[in-house]
Amino acid sequence: MNRPHGAPGGRAVRRGLVPVLLCVLGACAPAAGDAGDDGGDVRPFQTVLDGQAAAVREGDRAGYLAALDPHADRYRAEQRRVYANLRRLPLGEWGYRVADVRRDGDEATVRARLRHRLAGYDRAATTETERLRFVRRDGDWRLAGEASGSTTQLWEQGTVTVVRGEHSLVLGVGRKRSALRALAGAADRAVPAVAGTWPRGWTRRTVLQAPSSTEAMGRLLRSPASSYAGIAAVTTGEAQDGAGQGDAPADRIVVNPRAFAALSEQGRQVVLTHETTHVATRRQTTGATPMWLSEGIADWAGYRTAKLTPRRAAPELARAVDDLDAGRGGSSPLRALPTEEDFRFDNDPTRLARAYEGGWLACRMVAEEWGADALVALYDRAGREDGGESAGLDAALRSVLGVGREQFTDRWRAYVTAQLGRGPSRG
Repeated sequence: MNRPHGAPGGRAVRRGLVPVLLCVLGACAPAAGDAGDDGGDVRPFQTVLDGQAAAVREGDRAGYLAALDPHADRYRAEQRRVYANLRRLPLGEWGYRVADVRRDGDEATVRARLRHRLAGYDRAATTETERLRFVRRDGDWRLAGEASGSTTQLWEQGTVTVVRGEHSLVLGVGRKRSALRALAGAADRAVPAVAGTWPRGWTRRTVLQAPSSTEAMGRLLRSPASSYAGIAAVTTGEAQDGAGQGDAPADRIVVNPRAFAALSEQGRQVVLTHETTHVATRRQTTGATPMWLSEGIADWAGYRTAKLTPRRAAPELARAVDDLDAGRGGSSPLRALPTEEDFRFDNDPTRLARAYEGGWLACRMVAEEWGADALVALYDRAGREDGGESAGLDAALRSVLGVGREQFTDRWRAYVTAQLGRGPSRG
């Protein structure tokens, strides 16, 4: 996601996704006699959802609508639009698995896992949880709507416009096609820029979602819209749990129309290059990867070609250095490298900005003093280290750079002071 107050940086969020099911499309239906978590028979509901999923894949509009309650007029109208939207997407997989059923007479609430993948863009499928309402009509169960707690997808928010770029796929709702083409152009420039330093282990393609408003963005991300008011974009994705060797669920770059439009052309390019870096590094990003490193390397990639001095790119940290030089009190943000807590969305904007700026300058220092290859190697090694953030980072730093955590922090502190001080510019 981008810095508070619209500064031209990019930011991403590690957003947990429902674990990917280890089943293949067409083999996800429960075996005969299977029951939901509460003991309810899931087979009638699985049959309905299997039929509707097949209709999506085969382009059978009548079959898709046949799964719906004939009396649910509003829901049927919405689903006609959803079906049209889905047919515009390059779907490689689309299927459901019923997890549990809660029945009350002729009504039921079904929790199902929707597994989907975009062909040519997603290395692995993504699984989302849907909560669906069913009613029984003339002895048959039919879909009647969504229940509270169901995941909101972009294709449920309005008519989807699809724009294909050279390296990108842009899905927009309520957006002009010209704006989506411009977004695809910026995304297409970001992919080779990132691939120049991170050439392996990713598809070199990105999928962007452009909702109609900040409120719609909040619904997609299942968070209050206020959380994203000043954020130009975020990348959704799941950090790997182990050594980062498997395929993570698909990333999506979600663009906030209001905040993104407020940026300069250079700022927009920085944001999308930053977010694309998160897509490229997803397989190497694990729970052991420090946030300052994952956000810092994304900013480093974003700012590499931007003509900005360090003081302009890191204004909040520059103010802190000025305060220290002037002998003004307060807790110094240079006492330690930014922590996980410093990157919380609900932090004071100044604290959050300083965390991102500190991470960026740490990665910039590594690239300048040890080389860009060393920065990439550090990222890869840090994600594979055990022993907690402090011990794992220390081991990674010693292995790749030949310095321990404390010595690295001292060098970072000196580097930040030299880059952001008001003496002769070194940026």
